[in-house]
Amino acid sequence: MVQNMEPVTKQTAKAGTVQPEPSHKAHGSKPPLVILTGPTAVGKTALSIRLAQAVGGEIISADSMQVYRHMDIGSAKVTPKEMQGIPHHLIDVLEPEEAFNVTRFQELARKAMEGIYARGHVPIIAGGTGFYIQALLYDIDFKENDDDRHIRRELEQLAAEQGNEALHAMLARIDPESAALIHANNRKRVIRAIEYYRLTGQKISRHNEDERQKESPYRFLYYVLTCDRELLYTRIDQRVDQMLADGLLDEVQKLKNMGCRRGLVSMQGLGYKEILDYLDGLYSLDEAVRILKRDTRHFAKRQLTWFKRERDVRWLKLEQFGHDRDRVLEHILSECREMGIGRNSSDKSAHPLC
Repeated sequence: MVQNMEPVTKQTAKAGTVQPEPSHKAHGSKPPLVILTGPTAVGKTALSIRLAQAVGGEIISADSMQVYRHMDIGSAKVTPKEMQGIPHHLIDVLEPEEAFNVTRFQELARKAMEGIYARGHVPIIAGGTGFYIQALLYDIDFKENDDDRHIRRELEQLAAEQGNEALHAMLARIDPESAALIHANNRKRVIRAIEYYRLTGQKISRHNEDERQKESPYRFLYYVLTCDRELLYTRIDQRVDQMLADGLLDEVQKLKNMGCRRGLVSMQGLGYKEILDYLDGLYSLDEAVRILKRDTRHFAKRQLTWFKRERDVRWLKLEQFGHDRDRVLEHILSECREMGIGRNSSDKSAHPLC
């Protein structure tokens, strides 16, 4: 699947067209990259599409849920109409029963970027999974240690018998820095952190910090779009209500009928696990919706905490732009011109990106 560009893009260049020279070769420098991220429901999708139209870009989704087929409403997946002809990658790549993780994201994203550069376009990473963005931007090696199944099985059994909190407490004792960053319910990452420590004697937080100090191989602009917290939480509640109106219950029921259960990576996503619990009779619908809204707000808060830790970030606070997204876009484009990113960006006087 990875060898062919078709499965990882919603739109590809027409056959027989002459593609322009990749812009980074013309500049003789690092290849360009733009990142547009931020908390869930802040409005990244529409802005990323307008940015791609302006700079000659293609969008790579940095979202751990939109990669799955059949999971459209709960993931707030961009629609073909919303794409407005802009090629999107890493959308509808996997079936729900397939696992997806940071190393798989790196593999698919790099393959997509090769094609984007070959077509002379600019890759735009859009989505809210900061862990994935960091891994791609700094080419981080996370050392998956796939052959250490004995330790993994032992830790998985411990979690099954004593719960996620017991496993998380074990991590807190050996690597409190990682425990502070990884939620107890993210069992896979908790296990990987403990496993890494037992195999190497080194904290994975230290390893990851060393990796983060790498220089990026890209000439990049890294934007975080955000807004006032009360407004963001209102937008989150409105999004959940809209998802329900759009048919989230039916979408999760169809996934359940396909055999998808809570143990799958795909069914751990917000909107899916809560509605699945309702369908399984664990909660009333009102309670499931309350939990979904609460947990989505908590997730947005964790996203912002993550981005505040990242280096080289440029914050786009909507209040500072009078909530005018045209002004936000123009600000990004002006910095793209300064960085020489985008079509004809060296001709600054012509205002070529607008």
